[in-house]
Amino acid sequence: MRPIETEIVVLGGGVGGYSAAFYAADKGKKVVLVEQDDRLGGVCMNRGCIPSKAFLHATKLLKEADDSSARGITFGKPSINLDEMRAWKETIVQKLADGLAGLAKNRKVEVIRGRGYFEDSTTLRVETSDGQKFVHFNKAIVAVGSKPALPKAFDLGNKRIMTSDEALEIEEIPANLLVVGGGYIGMELGTVYAILGSKITMVEALDSLLLGADADLVRPVKRRAEKLFAEIRLGTKVGKMATSGKHIKVTMEVKGKEKEELFDRVLVSVGRTPLTNDLGLENTKVRKNDNGFIVVNPQQQTDDPVIYAVGDVVGGALLAHKAAREARIAVDVITGETNSFDSIIVPAVVFTDPEVAWCGITEAEAKERELPVEIVRFPWSASGRALSFDRTDGMTKLVIDPVTERVLGVGIVGAGAGDLISEGVLAIEMGATAEDLAESIHPHPTLSETMMEAAEAFYGYSTHIYAPKKKEQVEG
Repeated sequence: MRPIETEIVVLGGGVGGYSAAFYAADKGKKVVLVEQDDRLGGVCMNRGCIPSKAFLHATKLLKEADDSSARGITFGKPSINLDEMRAWKETIVQKLADGLAGLAKNRKVEVIRGRGYFEDSTTLRVETSDGQKFVHFNKAIVAVGSKPALPKAFDLGNKRIMTSDEALEIEEIPANLLVVGGGYIGMELGTVYAILGSKITMVEALDSLLLGADADLVRPVKRRAEKLFAEIRLGTKVGKMATSGKHIKVTMEVKGKEKEELFDRVLVSVGRTPLTNDLGLENTKVRKNDNGFIVVNPQQQTDDPVIYAVGDVVGGALLAHKAAREARIAVDVITGETNSFDSIIVPAVVFTDPEVAWCGITEAEAKERELPVEIVRFPWSASGRALSFDRTDGMTKLVIDPVTERVLGVGIVGAGAGDLISEGVLAIEMGATAEDLAESIHPHPTLSETMMEAAEAFYGYSTHIYAPKKKEQVEG
Protein backbone atom coordinates (compact mmCIF):
# COMPACT_ATOMS: atom_id res chain seq x y z
CA MET A 1 0.00 0.00 0.00
CA ARG A 2 1.29 3.41 -0.94
CA PRO A 3 2.10 5.52 2.16
CA ILE A 4 0.28 8.76 2.90
CA GLU A 5 2.56 11.78 2.56
CA THR A 6 2.01 14.79 4.81
CA GLU A 7 3.86 17.76 6.20
CA ILE A 8 2.59 17.33 9.77
CA VAL A 9 1.07 14.31 11.47
CA VAL A 10 -0.67 14.83 14.80
CA LEU A 11 -1.06 11.77 17.01
CA GLY A 12 -4.05 12.19 19.31
CA GLY A 13 -7.33 13.99 18.73
CA GLY A 14 -7.91 15.59 22.12
CA VAL A 15 -7.81 19.33 22.80
CA GLY A 16 -4.05 19.52 22.29
CA GLY A 17 -4.19 17.36 19.17
CA TYR A 18 -7.07 18.92 17.29
CA SER A 19 -5.92 22.43 18.29
CA ALA A 20 -2.53 21.69 16.72
CA ALA A 21 -4.04 20.11 13.62
CA PHE A 22 -6.53 22.92 12.99
CA TYR A 23 -3.97 25.69 13.63
CA ALA A 24 -1.41 24.07 11.33
CA ALA A 25 -4.06 23.73 8.62
CA ASP A 26 -5.01 27.39 9.08
CA LYS A 27 -1.36 28.21 8.44
CA GLY A 28 -1.47 26.35 5.14
CA LYS A 29 0.09 23.05 6.15
CA LYS A 30 -1.02 19.61 4.96
CA VAL A 31 -2.09 17.78 8.12
CA VAL A 32 -3.03 14.23 9.05
CA LEU A 33 -4.71 13.73 12.43
CA VAL A 34 -4.63 10.21 13.90
CA GLU A 35 -7.13 9.30 16.64
CA GLN A 36 -8.04 5.82 17.84
CA ASP A 37 -11.43 6.76 19.33
CA ASP A 38 -14.53 7.01 17.17
CA ARG A 39 -14.85 10.69 18.04
CA LEU A 40 -12.39 13.55 18.26
CA GLY A 41 -12.23 15.46 21.53
CA GLY A 42 -10.13 13.14 23.64
CA VAL A 43 -10.54 12.68 27.36
CA CYS A 44 -11.73 16.24 28.02
CA MET A 45 -14.74 16.07 25.75
CA ASN A 46 -15.63 12.39 25.98
CA ARG A 47 -14.63 11.26 29.47
CA GLY A 48 -13.65 14.34 31.45
CA CYS A 49 -14.26 18.09 31.41
CA ILE A 50 -17.51 18.20 29.45
CA PRO A 51 -19.39 15.19 30.95
CA SER A 52 -18.39 16.14 34.48
CA LYS A 53 -19.54 19.75 34.04
CA ALA A 54 -22.84 18.53 32.58
CA PHE A 55 -23.49 16.35 35.62
CA LEU A 56 -22.34 19.09 37.99
CA HIS A 57 -24.88 21.42 36.39
CA ALA A 58 -27.67 18.85 36.65
CA THR A 59 -27.00 18.14 40.32
CA LYS A 60 -26.59 21.85 41.05
CA LEU A 61 -30.22 22.27 39.99
CA LEU A 62 -31.23 19.59 42.47
CA LYS A 63 -29.35 21.32 45.29
CA GLU A 64 -30.72 24.76 44.42
CA ALA A 65 -34.26 23.40 44.36
CA ASP A 66 -33.70 21.85 47.78
CA ASP A 67 -32.28 25.12 49.17
CA SER A 68 -35.01 27.31 47.71
CA SER A 69 -37.41 26.81 50.64
CA ALA A 70 -35.51 29.58 52.44
CA ARG A 71 -36.67 31.90 49.63
CA GLY A 72 -40.28 30.93 50.03
CA ILE A 73 -40.28 28.50 47.10
CA THR A 74 -40.92 24.83 47.71
CA PHE A 75 -40.67 21.99 45.18
CA GLY A 76 -41.74 18.38 45.45
CA LYS A 77 -39.22 15.58 45.76
CA PRO A 78 -37.35 15.27 42.45
CA SER A 79 -37.37 12.10 40.36
CA ILE A 80 -34.01 11.04 38.91
CA ASN A 81 -33.87 9.01 35.71
CA LEU A 82 -30.25 7.98 35.17
CA ASP A 83 -30.90 6.70 31.64
CA GLU A 84 -32.28 10.06 30.55
CA MET A 85 -29.50 11.91 32.36
CA ARG A 86 -26.85 9.88 30.54
CA ALA A 87 -28.66 10.37 27.23
CA TRP A 88 -28.75 14.14 27.80
CA LYS A 89 -25.02 14.16 28.54
CA GLU A 90 -24.42 12.12 25.39
CA THR A 91 -26.26 14.67 23.22
CA ILE A 92 -23.92 17.38 24.48
CA VAL A 93 -20.81 15.34 23.73
CA GLN A 94 -22.12 14.28 20.31
CA LYS A 95 -22.89 17.87 19.28
CA LEU A 96 -19.34 18.86 20.15
CA ALA A 97 -17.94 15.82 18.32
CA ASP A 98 -19.97 16.62 15.22
CA GLY A 99 -18.68 20.18 15.37
CA LEU A 100 -15.06 19.03 15.52
CA ALA A 101 -15.57 16.61 12.64
CA GLY A 102 -17.02 19.44 10.57
CA LEU A 103 -14.14 21.76 11.44
CA ALA A 104 -11.62 19.10 10.41
CA LYS A 105 -13.41 18.60 7.10
CA ASN A 106 -13.63 22.34 6.40
CA ARG A 107 -9.92 22.71 7.04
CA LYS A 108 -9.11 19.67 4.88
CA VAL A 109 -7.44 17.90 7.80
CA GLU A 110 -7.34 14.18 6.99
CA VAL A 111 -8.54 12.20 10.01
CA ILE A 112 -7.41 8.56 10.28
CA ARG A 113 -9.13 6.39 12.89
CA GLY A 114 -6.68 4.00 14.46
CA ARG A 115 -3.76 3.46 16.79
CA GLY A 116 -0.50 5.10 15.80
CA TYR A 117 2.95 3.59 16.25
CA PHE A 118 6.27 5.19 15.27
CA GLU A 119 8.26 2.91 12.96
CA ASP A 120 11.00 5.54 12.96
CA SER A 121 11.35 9.33 13.04
CA THR A 122 9.62 9.82 9.68
CA THR A 123 7.03 7.03 9.55
CA LEU A 124 3.89 6.42 11.59
CA ARG A 125 2.13 3.08 11.27
CA VAL A 126 -1.59 3.27 11.96
CA GLU A 127 -3.59 0.16 12.85
CA THR A 128 -7.11 0.77 11.53
CA SER A 129 -10.22 -1.38 11.15
CA ASP A 130 -9.30 -1.65 7.47
CA GLY A 131 -5.75 -2.78 8.14
CA GLN A 132 -2.44 -0.98 8.38
CA LYS A 133 -1.76 2.45 6.95
CA PHE A 134 1.59 4.20 6.83
CA VAL A 135 2.05 7.95 7.14
CA HIS A 136 5.31 9.60 6.06
CA PHE A 137 5.74 12.99 7.71
CA ASN A 138 8.12 15.91 7.94
CA LYS A 139 7.11 16.80 11.49
CA ALA A 140 5.04 15.03 14.15
CA ILE A 141 3.19 16.30 17.20
CA VAL A 142 2.41 13.77 19.93
CA ALA A 143 -0.76 14.61 21.88
CA VAL A 144 -2.10 11.27 23.09
CA GLY A 145 -3.07 12.49 26.55
CA SER A 146 -3.32 10.56 29.81
CA LYS A 147 -5.48 8.06 31.67
CA PRO A 148 -6.65 7.81 35.29
CA ALA A 149 -4.04 6.29 37.59
CA LEU A 150 -5.10 3.02 39.22
CA PRO A 151 -2.51 1.57 41.63
CA LYS A 152 -1.99 -2.17 41.29
CA ALA A 153 -3.21 -2.74 44.84
CA PHE A 154 -6.62 -1.35 43.82
CA ASP A 155 -6.86 -2.95 40.36
CA LEU A 156 -8.97 -6.00 41.15
CA GLY A 157 -10.82 -6.18 37.85
CA ASN A 158 -14.00 -5.41 39.77
CA LYS A 159 -16.33 -2.83 38.21
CA ARG A 160 -17.27 -1.64 41.70
CA ILE A 161 -13.83 0.00 41.80
CA MET A 162 -14.08 2.98 39.47
CA THR A 163 -11.82 5.62 38.00
CA SER A 164 -13.26 8.89 36.69
CA ASP A 165 -13.94 7.17 33.34
CA GLU A 166 -16.39 4.69 34.86
CA ALA A 167 -17.77 7.12 37.44
CA LEU A 168 -18.91 9.46 34.66
CA GLU A 169 -21.10 6.71 33.23
CA ILE A 170 -23.20 6.84 36.43
CA GLU A 171 -24.46 3.27 36.09
CA GLU A 172 -26.10 3.48 39.51
CA ILE A 173 -26.25 5.60 42.62
CA PRO A 174 -24.37 3.55 45.24
CA ALA A 175 -25.65 3.79 48.79
CA ASN A 176 -22.11 4.06 50.16
CA LEU A 177 -19.30 5.42 48.01
CA LEU A 178 -15.67 5.76 49.06
CA VAL A 179 -13.75 8.47 47.22
CA VAL A 180 -9.99 7.98 47.40
CA GLY A 181 -8.24 11.29 46.74
CA GLY A 182 -9.23 14.84 47.66
CA GLY A 183 -8.05 16.53 44.48
CA TYR A 184 -10.28 18.24 41.93
CA ILE A 185 -11.56 15.01 40.33
CA GLY A 186 -12.51 13.43 43.64
CA MET A 187 -14.14 16.60 44.91
CA GLU A 188 -16.13 17.24 41.74
CA LEU A 189 -17.41 13.68 41.27
CA GLY A 190 -17.93 13.23 44.99
CA THR A 191 -20.23 16.27 44.85
CA VAL A 192 -22.21 14.80 41.93
CA TYR A 193 -22.79 11.46 43.66
CA ALA A 194 -23.54 13.05 47.04
CA ILE A 195 -26.33 15.21 45.58
CA LEU A 196 -27.71 12.21 43.69
CA GLY A 197 -28.03 10.42 47.01
CA SER A 198 -24.82 8.52 47.81
CA LYS A 199 -23.32 8.57 51.27
CA ILE A 200 -19.79 9.82 50.56
CA THR A 201 -16.70 9.02 52.58
CA MET A 202 -13.67 10.88 51.24
CA VAL A 203 -10.12 9.96 52.22
CA GLU A 204 -7.00 11.96 51.41
CA ALA A 205 -3.44 10.98 52.31
CA LEU A 206 -2.36 14.60 52.71
CA ASP A 207 -3.50 16.96 55.45
CA SER A 208 -5.46 19.20 53.09
CA LEU A 209 -7.78 19.07 50.11
CA LEU A 210 -7.17 20.50 46.62
CA LEU A 211 -3.39 20.54 46.61
CA GLY A 212 -2.07 23.69 44.93
CA ALA A 213 -4.81 26.05 46.06
CA ASP A 214 -4.30 28.44 48.96
CA ALA A 215 -5.77 27.29 52.26
CA ASP A 216 -8.14 30.26 52.55
CA LEU A 217 -9.61 29.46 49.12
CA VAL A 218 -10.10 25.80 50.04
CA ARG A 219 -11.73 26.51 53.38
CA PRO A 220 -15.24 27.38 52.06
CA VAL A 221 -15.15 24.33 49.78
CA LYS A 222 -14.24 22.07 52.68
CA ARG A 223 -16.98 23.54 54.89
CA ARG A 224 -19.63 22.92 52.24
CA ALA A 225 -18.30 19.44 51.47
CA GLU A 226 -18.45 18.53 55.16
CA LYS A 227 -22.19 19.24 55.05
CA LEU A 228 -22.65 17.31 51.82
CA PHE A 229 -20.40 14.31 52.50
CA ALA A 230 -20.82 11.84 55.34
CA GLU A 231 -17.17 12.17 56.29
CA ILE A 232 -13.85 13.64 55.13
CA ARG A 233 -10.73 11.95 56.47
CA LEU A 234 -7.45 13.78 55.95
CA GLY A 235 -4.07 12.16 56.58
CA THR A 236 -5.61 8.78 55.78
CA LYS A 237 -3.91 6.17 53.62
CA VAL A 238 -5.70 3.33 51.83
CA GLY A 239 -3.64 0.15 52.03
CA LYS A 240 -5.55 -2.45 50.07
CA MET A 241 -8.91 -3.42 48.65
CA ALA A 242 -10.62 -6.78 48.26
CA THR A 243 -13.88 -8.06 46.84
CA SER A 244 -16.34 -9.06 49.54
CA GLY A 245 -19.57 -10.29 47.97
CA LYS A 246 -21.34 -7.28 46.49
CA HIS A 247 -19.06 -4.91 48.36
CA ILE A 248 -15.47 -3.73 48.35
CA LYS A 249 -13.58 -4.28 51.60
CA VAL A 250 -11.14 -1.44 52.12
CA THR A 251 -8.25 -1.43 54.57
CA MET A 252 -7.05 2.03 55.54
CA GLU A 253 -4.84 3.65 58.13
CA VAL A 254 -6.63 6.32 60.14
CA LYS A 255 -4.50 8.24 62.64
CA GLY A 256 -2.07 5.34 62.95
CA LYS A 257 -4.79 2.72 63.39
CA GLU A 258 -5.79 0.16 60.77
CA LYS A 259 -9.46 0.04 59.90
CA GLU A 260 -11.55 -2.17 57.59
CA GLU A 261 -14.82 -1.01 56.05
CA LEU A 262 -17.25 -2.17 53.36
CA PHE A 263 -18.41 0.08 50.52
CA ASP A 264 -20.81 -0.46 47.64
CA ARG A 265 -18.39 1.24 45.25
CA VAL A 266 -15.03 2.98 45.34
CA LEU A 267 -13.89 5.90 43.19
CA VAL A 268 -10.11 6.07 42.87
CA SER A 269 -9.02 9.59 41.96
CA VAL A 270 -5.31 9.75 42.73
CA GLY A 271 -3.98 11.40 39.59
CA ARG A 272 -3.33 10.53 35.95
CA THR A 273 -0.58 8.79 33.99
CA PRO A 274 0.61 9.63 30.45
CA LEU A 275 -0.31 7.32 27.57
CA THR A 276 3.25 7.11 26.29
CA ASN A 277 3.70 3.34 26.22
CA ASP A 278 3.34 1.27 23.05
CA LEU A 279 3.78 4.27 20.74
CA GLY A 280 7.08 3.14 19.27
CA LEU A 281 8.88 6.10 20.82
CA GLU A 282 11.86 3.83 21.40
CA ASN A 283 12.28 3.83 17.60
CA THR A 284 12.86 7.58 17.73
CA LYS A 285 15.11 9.87 19.75
CA VAL A 286 12.23 10.97 22.00
CA ARG A 287 13.14 10.75 25.68
CA LYS A 288 10.79 10.13 28.62
CA ASN A 289 11.37 10.94 32.29
CA ASP A 290 11.06 8.48 35.17
CA ASN A 291 7.30 9.05 35.36
CA GLY A 292 6.75 8.33 31.69
CA PHE A 293 6.21 11.91 30.57
CA ILE A 294 7.86 13.06 27.33
CA VAL A 295 10.69 15.54 27.91
CA VAL A 296 10.33 18.76 25.91
CA ASN A 297 11.91 22.20 25.87
CA PRO A 298 9.92 25.49 26.04
CA GLN A 299 9.32 25.21 22.28
CA GLN A 300 7.61 21.81 22.82
CA GLN A 301 10.48 20.07 21.02
CA THR A 302 11.53 16.58 22.08
CA ASP A 303 15.06 15.22 21.81
CA ASP A 304 14.08 14.09 18.31
CA PRO A 305 14.38 17.18 16.06
CA VAL A 306 11.26 16.37 14.02
CA ILE A 307 8.94 15.29 16.86
CA TYR A 308 7.10 17.65 19.20
CA ALA A 309 4.80 16.86 22.14
CA VAL A 310 1.98 18.77 23.86
CA GLY A 311 -0.63 18.31 26.56
CA ASP A 312 -0.77 15.72 29.31
CA VAL A 313 2.06 13.64 27.80
CA VAL A 314 4.59 16.35 28.73
CA GLY A 315 3.45 16.67 32.36
CA GLY A 316 3.04 19.82 34.37
CA ALA A 317 -0.52 21.00 34.88
CA LEU A 318 -2.75 18.44 33.14
CA LEU A 319 -5.21 21.00 31.82
CA ALA A 320 -6.95 21.21 28.45
CA HIS A 321 -6.31 24.95 28.03
CA LYS A 322 -2.60 24.44 28.70
CA ALA A 323 -2.54 21.75 26.01
CA ALA A 324 -4.21 24.10 23.53
CA ARG A 325 -1.57 26.79 24.14
CA GLU A 326 1.26 24.27 23.82
CA ALA A 327 -0.26 23.11 20.53
CA ARG A 328 -0.02 26.62 19.09
CA ILE A 329 3.53 27.00 20.32
CA ALA A 330 4.56 23.75 18.62
CA VAL A 331 2.94 24.73 15.32
CA ASP A 332 4.45 28.22 15.42
CA VAL A 333 7.94 26.77 15.94
CA ILE A 334 7.40 24.20 13.17
CA THR A 335 6.35 26.98 10.77
CA GLY A 336 9.37 29.12 11.60
CA GLU A 337 7.86 31.59 14.06
CA THR A 338 9.24 32.49 17.47
CA ASN A 339 7.21 31.19 20.40
CA SER A 340 7.83 29.36 23.67
CA PHE A 341 6.11 28.31 26.87
CA ASP A 342 7.91 30.84 29.06
CA SER A 343 6.24 33.02 31.70
CA ILE A 344 2.77 32.03 30.55
CA ILE A 345 -0.01 32.39 33.09
CA VAL A 346 -2.09 29.20 33.26
CA PRO A 347 -5.29 29.50 35.29
CA ALA A 348 -6.52 26.57 37.38
CA VAL A 349 -10.20 25.99 38.06
CA VAL A 350 -11.88 23.43 40.30
CA PHE A 351 -15.62 23.12 39.63
CA THR A 352 -16.58 22.25 43.17
CA ASP A 353 -19.32 24.02 45.08
CA PRO A 354 -18.22 26.73 45.54
CA GLU A 355 -15.79 26.87 42.62
CA VAL A 356 -12.12 27.65 43.18
CA ALA A 357 -9.87 29.38 40.65
CA TRP A 358 -6.42 30.88 40.78
CA CYS A 359 -3.64 32.14 38.52
CA GLY A 360 -0.16 33.56 38.83
CA ILE A 361 1.68 33.38 42.14
CA THR A 362 -0.30 31.96 45.05
CA GLU A 363 0.06 33.23 48.59
CA ALA A 364 1.62 29.93 49.65
CA GLU A 365 4.09 30.05 46.77
CA ALA A 366 5.09 33.63 47.61
CA LYS A 367 5.75 32.59 51.20
CA GLU A 368 7.77 29.56 50.11
CA ARG A 369 9.86 31.69 47.73
CA GLU A 370 10.18 34.46 50.34
CA LEU A 371 8.75 37.00 47.91
CA PRO A 372 7.67 40.31 49.48
CA VAL A 373 3.97 40.59 48.67
CA GLU A 374 0.84 42.15 50.06
CA ILE A 375 -2.37 40.13 50.21
CA VAL A 376 -5.75 41.85 49.95
CA ARG A 377 -9.09 40.11 50.22
CA PHE A 378 -12.64 41.12 49.44
CA PRO A 379 -15.25 38.90 51.15
CA TRP A 380 -18.38 38.15 49.15
CA SER A 381 -20.44 38.72 52.26
CA ALA A 382 -20.05 42.39 51.28
CA SER A 383 -21.21 41.78 47.70
CA GLY A 384 -24.81 42.72 46.94
CA ARG A 385 -24.82 40.33 43.98
CA ALA A 386 -23.64 37.40 46.11
CA LEU A 387 -26.24 38.23 48.74
CA SER A 388 -28.98 38.28 46.09
CA PHE A 389 -28.55 34.57 45.37
CA ASP A 390 -27.45 33.40 48.82
CA ARG A 391 -23.81 32.65 47.99
CA THR A 392 -21.81 34.81 50.34
CA ASP A 393 -19.31 32.00 50.97
CA GLY A 394 -16.93 33.45 48.39
CA MET A 395 -13.86 35.64 48.40
CA THR A 396 -11.62 37.43 45.90
CA LYS A 397 -7.96 37.90 46.78
CA LEU A 398 -5.05 39.62 45.10
CA VAL A 399 -1.33 38.97 45.52
CA ILE A 400 0.40 42.31 44.90
CA ASP A 401 3.99 43.48 44.71
CA PRO A 402 4.13 46.20 47.41
CA VAL A 403 6.77 48.22 45.53
CA THR A 404 5.61 48.15 41.90
CA GLU A 405 1.97 47.51 42.87
CA ARG A 406 1.75 44.98 40.04
CA VAL A 407 -0.77 42.16 40.38
CA LEU A 408 1.23 38.93 40.73
CA GLY A 409 -1.56 36.51 41.53
CA VAL A 410 -5.32 36.23 41.80
CA GLY A 411 -7.41 33.72 43.73
CA ILE A 412 -11.18 33.39 43.78
CA VAL A 413 -13.49 31.05 45.63
CA GLY A 414 -17.22 31.31 45.03
CA ALA A 415 -20.02 30.65 42.59
CA GLY A 416 -18.75 31.14 39.04
CA ALA A 417 -15.12 31.62 40.07
CA GLY A 418 -14.00 29.82 36.92
CA ASP A 419 -15.69 32.43 34.75
CA LEU A 420 -14.22 35.31 36.75
CA ILE A 421 -10.56 34.26 36.83
CA SER A 422 -9.83 35.32 33.24
CA GLU A 423 -9.70 38.98 34.28
CA GLY A 424 -6.94 38.00 36.68
CA VAL A 425 -5.05 36.19 33.92
CA LEU A 426 -5.28 39.25 31.67
CA ALA A 427 -4.19 41.57 34.48
CA ILE A 428 -1.06 39.53 35.21
CA GLU A 429 -0.21 38.97 31.53
CA MET A 430 -0.54 42.71 30.82
CA GLY A 431 1.51 43.71 33.86
CA ALA A 432 -1.46 45.55 35.35
CA THR A 433 -1.22 47.26 38.72
CA ALA A 434 -3.74 47.31 41.51
CA GLU A 435 -4.55 50.85 40.43
CA ASP A 436 -5.42 49.63 36.92
CA LEU A 437 -8.01 47.26 38.40
CA ALA A 438 -9.28 49.81 40.91
CA GLU A 439 -9.74 52.48 38.24
CA SER A 440 -11.53 50.15 35.78
CA ILE A 441 -15.29 50.58 36.21
CA HIS A 442 -17.01 47.28 36.87
CA PRO A 443 -20.80 46.97 36.53
CA HIS A 444 -22.90 46.88 39.69
CA PRO A 445 -24.22 44.63 41.06
CA THR A 446 -21.94 41.88 39.75
CA LEU A 447 -19.44 39.44 41.13
CA SER A 448 -16.80 40.89 38.81
CA GLU A 449 -16.71 44.10 40.84
CA THR A 450 -15.22 42.11 43.74
CA MET A 451 -11.98 42.25 41.72
CA MET A 452 -12.18 46.04 41.61
CA GLU A 453 -13.01 46.34 45.29
CA ALA A 454 -10.17 44.01 46.25
CA ALA A 455 -7.82 46.33 44.35
CA GLU A 456 -9.38 49.32 46.09
CA ALA A 457 -8.77 47.60 49.42
CA PHE A 458 -5.06 47.63 48.61
CA TYR A 459 -5.23 51.44 48.77
CA GLY A 460 -7.59 51.49 51.74
CA TYR A 461 -10.73 52.86 50.09
CA SER A 462 -12.88 49.88 49.15
CA THR A 463 -16.48 51.15 49.30
CA HIS A 464 -18.20 48.08 50.71
CA ILE A 465 -15.67 46.99 53.31
CA TYR A 466 -13.75 48.96 55.91
CA ALA A 467 -10.08 48.20 55.26
CA PRO A 468 -8.00 51.32 55.92
CA LYS A 469 -4.43 51.34 54.68
CA LYS A 470 -1.91 50.69 57.44
CA LYS A 471 -0.31 53.89 58.68
CA GLU A 472 3.27 52.82 58.03
CA GLN A 473 2.37 51.86 54.47
CA VAL A 474 0.73 55.23 53.82
CA GLU A 475 3.75 57.09 55.16
CA GLY A 476 6.15 54.80 53.21
